[in-house]
Amino acid sequence: MTTPVLRSRLPAVGTTVFTLMSALANEYDAVNLGQGFPDFQCDPRLPDAVDAAMRAGHNQYAPMTGLPVLREAIAAKLAALYGHAYDPDAEITVTAGATQGIITAILCAVHPGDEAIVIEPCYDSYQPSIALAGGVAVPVAMRVGADGYSVPWDDVAAAVTARTRMIVVNTPHNPTGTILRQADLDALGDIVAGTGILILSDEVYEHMVYDGQPHASVSRHPVLAERAFVVSSFGKTYHVTGWKVGYVAAPAPLMAEFRKVHQYNVFSVNTPMQAGLAGFMRDPAPWRDLPAFYQRKRDLFRTGLAQSRFTLLPADGTYFQCVRYDGISDLGESEFAQWLTREIKVAAIPVAAFYSQPTESRIVRFCFAKKDETLALALERLARV
Repeated sequence: MTTPVLRSRLPAVGTTVFTLMSALANEYDAVNLGQGFPDFQCDPRLPDAVDAAMRAGHNQYAPMTGLPVLREAIAAKLAALYGHAYDPDAEITVTAGATQGIITAILCAVHPGDEAIVIEPCYDSYQPSIALAGGVAVPVAMRVGADGYSVPWDDVAAAVTARTRMIVVNTPHNPTGTILRQADLDALGDIVAGTGILILSDEVYEHMVYDGQPHASVSRHPVLAERAFVVSSFGKTYHVTGWKVGYVAAPAPLMAEFRKVHQYNVFSVNTPMQAGLAGFMRDPAPWRDLPAFYQRKRDLFRTGLAQSRFTLLPADGTYFQCVRYDGISDLGESEFAQWLTREIKVAAIPVAAFYSQPTESRIVRFCFAKKDETLALALERLARV
């Protein structure tokens, strides 16, 4: 028998760089600072809360939109932090992680032939999601200099056409560790004001902004909030990436369309985890303390790297640190990351992997969401480069 040939919906997509680098790290027993997940445990109160929810009988389907108590807790947090009052019944939906929220927002809004602007380097799910919707991704490259990365809003404006349906932004930014500021939101607001362009704002690292800077959520900006899907992640905030629970907030007319897609690609999200998260959110300390928690790790890592031959780029948010290695090697980014893993036994991710077209800047990304002893071992090895 012969298996029928399947025409790929994503012919350009292969094995991700994260899978490749993690496999290489395992093969060479390297410290894995590549993929973005913590190697430490979450607050024990959180799994205890989920266990209690299961034992209390919260084991059947949750409402399609999410447990009301969790949506109410999310709305209260967003109002307290960003001054925007989302209706928990009509404007917030709990999702199976942020990535599901992202693809659902794109599928409900982007139609065949529509254009969606993405700012590169960018998280690798954006462009495949646009392709699955039948849309056309229009990349705009960030500028990178001695002061790090920045969004060229004049280039974003120039990329807008009559077919532009959505602009995707991400702050704090993966992979570069930069953040948007009020001036950036204003520039984006000027571009979309008076148009039908939607915003997809990926804010999964919203609680990882450092040096006293505020998180510039799109929810803060009236012109943007009225046309935006805002995405966040409990996995990133509470160190439980494997739980795959997130949420999306959007104005009621946009959320109504979002839910039409959501109910058929997921329907509802893990019930006891939602119940546990809702109870855990009564204490704001875990997310309020997160900037200081990760800033200490960032500073520890940067202090160690400052003694190496790498050149540090700014890390204003997320748990990623980008470095230049042009004073060390002439290798391309992928080759250098592989060499670093094999020979130095520290895994990193080439930033070139976050572009749709080959782009070489001799920059790699490390993740510092690790135990102090993990970071210390990595720094000891990187000092030998």
